Amino acid sequence: MAKRQARARDKADTMPRLIVLFLALIACATQPLRAQTVVVETITEEVVSEPAGSERFVALAPAAEPRGIAAFGPFRVLDATRAALVDVTDSRSPAQFEAMLRAFPGIGLIEMIDCPGTEDDRANLKLGRMVRARGIATFVPADGSVRSGGVELFLAGARRFADPAAEFAVHSWADEDGREAKDYPADAPENRAYLDYYREMGMAPAQAQAFYAMTNSVPFSAAKWLSGTEMGRWVRLD
Repeated sequence: MAKRQARARDKADTMPRLIVLFLALIACATQPLRAQTVVVETITEEVVSEPAGSERFVALAPAAEPRGIAAFGPFRVLDATRAALVDVTDSRSPAQFEAMLRAFPGIGLIEMIDCPGTEDDRANLKLGRMVRARGIATFVPADGSVRSGGVELFLAGARRFADPAAEFAVHSWADEDGREAKDYPADAPENRAYLDYYREMGMAPAQAQAFYAMTNSVPFSAAKWLSGTEMGRWVRLD
């Protein structure tokens, strides 16, 4: 600073250039701070805690999000008859879904664009029942990705459509002690909650058992990937 002040006294005409240089250095110095913020946000999205059946999702690089005409939590209203699901669901999602339908009562289709799962499995199952009660269809396009707890919402569709190239991912849930579905008795409430839900979504008892067993064939820390065609071999598609 002393040198700059000396030069300022000796060569006043260089001061504007020094100010520009100083501002440029400040601008450069802020670049790493902005990059660091993005990294922290990405890591936060991928952290998964495991209370039993309460949080279950598979994080990937986010897909391009449709802008829509209105947003209600993880939902984006595309037009008067269609909404898109573009993020994890949580405890607020049932109320956000209700608010969306109050504002846009003609919605009859949910396009599942990027559905990592849920931060609250109980609320997620409640949301699925609400989707079914309203007779809303679910659709996964060719570039759509439905993972973990998002699969339960896909099953909730009164009619279900999936492009053969769509992707699905399933895995077991785990509780805060690391116990997974296989560590509980088959008739434990923790397991019955999912079997009951699948039957409510139209599966026969044997089909519900087989589908649930398939989802739990891989541990919580991994995922079993299915195409739209493969998902159609497990559940009825329209």
